[in-house]
Amino acid sequence: MASPSRALQRLVVDSAGLANRLAMRPVGTAGRMRGTWSLERALQDRVTLVTGASSGIGEATAHALGGAGGTVALVARSQGKLEEVAAAVESVGGTATVHPVDLTDLEAIDALCVDALARHGHVDILVNNAGRSIRRSVSNSTGRFHDYERTMQLNYFAAVRLTLGLLPAMEARQHGHIINVSTLGVLTRVPRFSAYVASKAALDAFGDSLQGEVLGDDLRVTTIHMPLVRTPMIAPTGIYRGVPAVQPHEAAGYVTRAILERPRRLSPPVGQLFNVADVVAPGVTDWIRHRGFAASQDSRASRGPS
Repeated sequence: MASPSRALQRLVVDSAGLANRLAMRPVGTAGRMRGTWSLERALQDRVTLVTGASSGIGEATAHALGGAGGTVALVARSQGKLEEVAAAVESVGGTATVHPVDLTDLEAIDALCVDALARHGHVDILVNNAGRSIRRSVSNSTGRFHDYERTMQLNYFAAVRLTLGLLPAMEARQHGHIINVSTLGVLTRVPRFSAYVASKAALDAFGDSLQGEVLGDDLRVTTIHMPLVRTPMIAPTGIYRGVPAVQPHEAAGYVTRAILERPRRLSPPVGQLFNVADVVAPGVTDWIRHRGFAASQDSRASRGPS
């Protein structure tokens, strides 16, 4: 019989794989039912601003929107990389503008909003995708409060500042869509990701409150609880190398589905189930989290002083 720790690790891997398989199913269904032509119609005369557009999910989303003839405002720090993505978008029939911005600079975000509105006249769809993750236990973070500050700065404050900057124009047009790329971790609240999960949970709560205020103005807020995606952000976490993950182009399918259907949330069923279990039997989910925590350890780098 397998040891409890090995059985638990197997359960974690199997659950992640099931979550990602189930997560991909509605994306494929949306593609078959609605097709590229519907995405073209959803993007017609619309401008989509995508943060974190220089790599990973953001880059893949830009390619998908460009392939449907969309106009995309690309936001990230690296101008060179953004120009490469813009060229790729335009090569498949889309239109792209480049906006090199450090999203940890709140005043730069204000200037971005002014620039995007001046160049396009309006921004109809905002995809808050840029983010950072830190894997470190709380006990190894007691002297690293800046881990929480910088994670909250990009994952929460930057997205909120950008939303506040573009919302008035959306309200004036009585149409708009804000898509917040969150994480499955908000539903499962896995150990060692307290900074990352808390920042995304804050963005989820902000979206909930905002949707209640603007629902009558044809403004929609979609929260995507994205499963694990094989991007550079997860590369430093060795344990993820053996865990099934969706590819960036597959993750972009979540975003295109959100644009097509404008749902309130897109969440893998396994995450929803865990979230319900956390309400009904928190002691059980606490035990699962603790066993998962005990079965692994912080990396050498995360235990160090830097």
